Amino acid sequence: MIRQLALAALLLASATAVAAPRIEPAPGVDAVDLAATASLVAAASERLPAAWAQALDRPIALEWRDDLPEGVHGRAKHWRILLRRELLEDWKQGGDAGAGATESPALAALLHELAHLYDRAAAGGLSRDPRLLDLAGWQKSALRPGRRARNDFRDRSPDSYELASPREHVAVNLEHYLLDPGYACRRPTLAAYFDARFGVTRRAPADCAPGLAFVQDPAVGAEPLRLVDPARVYAVDYLLAGDGEGMASRWGHSMLRLVVCAPGREPGPDCRLDLQHHLVLSFRAFVDDLQISSWRGLTGGYPSRLFALPLDQVVDEYTRVELRELHAIPLALSRGEIEAVALRAAQLHWSYDGRYLFVGNNCAVETWKLLHDALPRLAALPLRTVFPNALARRLRRSGVVDGAAVPADPAEQVRLGFRFEAASTHYEAMYAVARDELDLQARDARDWIALPPARRRPALEQAGLKAAAALLVLESAALRREEALARDELKRRWLGRIAAADAGVAGDVGRFLEIGDAFSRPAAWLQGVDGYGLPQREERERLEATAVASAEGRRTEARELEAKIRALLPAARREALDGAEANVARLGERLRELAGADS
Repeated sequence: MIRQLALAALLLASATAVAAPRIEPAPGVDAVDLAATASLVAAASERLPAAWAQALDRPIALEWRDDLPEGVHGRAKHWRILLRRELLEDWKQGGDAGAGATESPALAALLHELAHLYDRAAAGGLSRDPRLLDLAGWQKSALRPGRRARNDFRDRSPDSYELASPREHVAVNLEHYLLDPGYACRRPTLAAYFDARFGVTRRAPADCAPGLAFVQDPAVGAEPLRLVDPARVYAVDYLLAGDGEGMASRWGHSMLRLVVCAPGREPGPDCRLDLQHHLVLSFRAFVDDLQISSWRGLTGGYPSRLFALPLDQVVDEYTRVELRELHAIPLALSRGEIEAVALRAAQLHWSYDGRYLFVGNNCAVETWKLLHDALPRLAALPLRTVFPNALARRLRRSGVVDGAAVPADPAEQVRLGFRFEAASTHYEAMYAVARDELDLQARDARDWIALPPARRRPALEQAGLKAAAALLVLESAALRREEALARDELKRRWLGRIAAADAGVAGDVGRFLEIGDAFSRPAAWLQGVDGYGLPQREERERLEATAVASAEGRRTEARELEAKIRALLPAARREALDGAEANVARLGERLRELAGADS
């Protein structure tokens, strides 16, 4: 009689929801276990969306087993679910009471296996849906049809088992979708996808942390934690750096710019003038060993991560140091699409740890994948390419570029930030001033800057006020060039060689790189902290206490390391760097002398 009542309770629990799945226990379960099973099934059934429950249109046998492999909580075979018996014991100990039910391993395991059955049903098929694969991290390949076999969205994962296959990704995430009230805050695009598939409307909790958090490297003077309100992003530009001299940059460099409006400004075209608030999204290889290796770049030996950079840093880096132009190509996106790109960028920033390849997974490929995965409309267009400049052409050809936003007048393009001229034009003008006064023999500014500092020094002593001011601009450029060459020299030195010469300096280099790695991989700051996906309030407080607190130390270490590693440079390189610094200092003195004489 007791068993019959318990069985009736179980069947009643399965029928409380409209078209709830019929879950039947295997024979041999005693009355106590049958009652506990009934309450577990009821807890699971009441959480299933109607579309999910209706898709499970056959009876499902539920068995409690003692023979599952170690670490395996459950299995779904055809229309049978096998669960580890220990989970039932845990449920009987109180998992079915109150809020504890949402944290119960038994409930999570049952929902996980029901998710597998739903995925296999005719109405399911989530793990085969191209849109879910885009969102989940099984990204399209750039060089051949199909998708990459590896999922590199490994950081800030709720359960690394989700990376095993698309099927497990679906099951793990549906667990959290049903059980975690904060899932829509942490993985909003997946939550919206599941809502749409199940035909339900769920609002994100009111206590989601506002804005999108990005971590920036304070060694370049940026604020360590940057919050971006997607509603204040007026536009998204494809930002293309001109061709560089190195193998990895000879076809340009692909980036995206978020045109963020200044506080208090109504979003509109004038936000383009708020350059100090714009954020650049740039995929780069994090070089953790001070050595650039073409072989490692070809074989994926470097991590590829999404860096969030202030626009002024990017402009300075490309136009003044590398002497490359920057072109901002505005994308014709709707309001929702702009916010979707910003949101996808934040998710990549916190979750993605890919592998850089000069050809197969370079900056153009990564930027294309960001746009492809963020916007289904763009995913349907023929944009795929491995060349940054080709991606710009394809965006234009496919009608994705808002050509009307760009003024025809080149001067207006510069004023509004659609084009950032390489400083070489300015340098040529400065060199013409100095050449006319001092009869300099170098062909142009580039040749002048390339001369050894000692060859340039006599002209500094003869320059009048106007020529000295022009030469100061050129000497500052020469100093930046020497600093870049010095860094390049170190990149070609294996860290082990440094260690053999000076173990103390090698240790400093290693520590500096560890901190740099953390700023290039934001999830590193939250290791050991509960949470997944986009960081919420408590995790941001931890960021404030770690990343922000480490910022000044990062700047200090950068200055101290710069002084120490100079001794590691070859004598000729060190002499050139010292000479460039001496020339800049001497020109400063010369200008003061000349200004004093004129007063």
